[in-house]
Amino acid sequence: MGKAEKPSAIFEYDESSIKSLDWREHIRLRPGMYIGKLGDGSSKDDGIYVLVKEVMDNCIDEHMMGYGKTIDVKITDQRVVVRDYGRGIPLGKVVDVVSKINTGAKYDSGAFQKSVGLNGVGTKAVNALSNYFKVQAFREGQAKLAEFKRGILFNDPKLSKSGERNGTLVEFEPDNTMFKHYHFIPEYLDDLMWNYAFLNAGLSINYNGKKFYSKDGLLDLLKQKTNEEELRYPIIHFKGDDIEVALTHGNQYGEEYYAFVNGQHTTQGGTHLAAFREGIVKGVRDFYKKDYDAADIRASIVAAIAVRVQEPVFESQTKTKLGSTNMSPDGVSVRSFVVDFVSKELEIYLHKNPTAADIMLKRILQSERERKEIAGIKKLANDRAKKANLHNKKLRDCRYHFDEKNAKGVDSVIFITEGDSASGSITKSRDVETQAVFSLRGKPLNCFSLTKKVVYENEEFNLLQHALNIEDGIEGLRYNKVIIATDADVDGMHIRLLLMTFFLQFFPELVKAGHVFILDTPLFRVRNKKETIYCYSDEEKEKAIAKLGSKPEITRFKGLGEISPEEFGGFIGENIRLQPVLLGEGHLAKLLEFYMGKNTPDRQDFIIDNLRIELDKVDAKEAEEVEALAE
Repeated sequence: MGKAEKPSAIFEYDESSIKSLDWREHIRLRPGMYIGKLGDGSSKDDGIYVLVKEVMDNCIDEHMMGYGKTIDVKITDQRVVVRDYGRGIPLGKVVDVVSKINTGAKYDSGAFQKSVGLNGVGTKAVNALSNYFKVQAFREGQAKLAEFKRGILFNDPKLSKSGERNGTLVEFEPDNTMFKHYHFIPEYLDDLMWNYAFLNAGLSINYNGKKFYSKDGLLDLLKQKTNEEELRYPIIHFKGDDIEVALTHGNQYGEEYYAFVNGQHTTQGGTHLAAFREGIVKGVRDFYKKDYDAADIRASIVAAIAVRVQEPVFESQTKTKLGSTNMSPDGVSVRSFVVDFVSKELEIYLHKNPTAADIMLKRILQSERERKEIAGIKKLANDRAKKANLHNKKLRDCRYHFDEKNAKGVDSVIFITEGDSASGSITKSRDVETQAVFSLRGKPLNCFSLTKKVVYENEEFNLLQHALNIEDGIEGLRYNKVIIATDADVDGMHIRLLLMTFFLQFFPELVKAGHVFILDTPLFRVRNKKETIYCYSDEEKEKAIAKLGSKPEITRFKGLGEISPEEFGGFIGENIRLQPVLLGEGHLAKLLEFYMGKNTPDRQDFIIDNLRIELDKVDAKEAEEVEALAE
């Protein structure tokens, strides 16, 4: 054997290998430790929304302590401005609280007993991850202003006189080198402001000229999230020390919960939500003196819970799941506190409201009947699905999954495609670690108004629900993003609608929790010998032509299968463009009935009145299909 070679310098381990990063460098190098993930704003848990929340949480904490009843918020395409009217940051600490880790008032439990942010990194992360960051404090006729670029102070903070009311102003612009192609989605910001209002009755939030205000807290939240005509009985609403709950039953499938801790929307639940679900079951069983199945009791429930916990422990910096087991360091457990309160109050309510109790019982018995009716076919379908999973040709799985709760699992997605050519392009260009593909064989069934029995009778639907692992709810969801990837033509749009109908009909919580997306793929490729530009609209195409000049080559993509795997890799990687499926203001039942129910004169009139298409920009076949649809 030859003489062993000395390892190259890259593997040497000495004093020079040990590096010490300052606070801003560490945040910018490892942003996931502080804000969860970066993203472009297409998901409601993307980093730009976490930055807004970190600043808003400080204002809310002031309000909770009894200082300031109004918060002014202005958010444009690039910039966020938040002004509260609390006590204002102590002027001597204005720079420190936004630029020194582990600096803040929330370590003093006397000042902030049940605060959201307890780790002293919130506004520091916003500062470090912003192109521009400004903080200004107003106290007792004086003010102090500090300005930063990517965490580096660039002005000379000095005291000045001020006629402004006490409080704090924070203004920032997310760093577009970190948050690439970012954009704020108005519906996500509206939800965020409404949640703050519902959880802080009496607080006024003026956001972009609109007032967000709630008088009755979680009762108002459920009123907004439901349609009164679809509810089985009036919303039940309880308040106690450090806890508030609201619940009712509707007609939809699944369970729908909104869970909060100290004003933070815990989208992944935690100990308080598990206890809430247990408390509902215990209260119902205690009242009816019968051991009904928990799934039957909670079927079609819509509910909300908010608790206040001293020194909460979350499972991540983004605070989406509560890990605390106790209400306070020396207090009772979260589980016993929530279960006892909910079960007792629910039992008392049902005794006092016999009409609501009778309706609830009918809902439980209906769920029991439906469950027993499909039990046989469910077993057969699940057995088939298990066999298919061993060699499921429809699913090309990835390595990491959302339900595994690891760092890469958060990035997991599944593309639902139609046809071999489309799925082939995605499969060859995907990231096998985090991107899965599920192939449809054609147009799926229109399942509007059908019962959940069809999910088990239809092999494709059954395999899809098993691939997603959502048969018993979305707690076990295997992919963070469910992406519908269809062609940008009439058939592709039809398949997209049919899939959305499937999810909205049987798994509405998947859509409401923000897990369903539409993949945007380019319509045109414009190129010359030096540069290639992919365009997602006619406007982008015209700009590309103007930029490249000299009659560039223009290709129109009609189907995903036409795009080569090499090109496709650029559209589903770092620069992926996604459109979230949002319900907006429409109520679910009416939405589905209008678009996917039987053909009605109302819908025909809507199509004819709203159809706007330039027929010279589509081929003859598409024009015929559009005209036939209008007729």
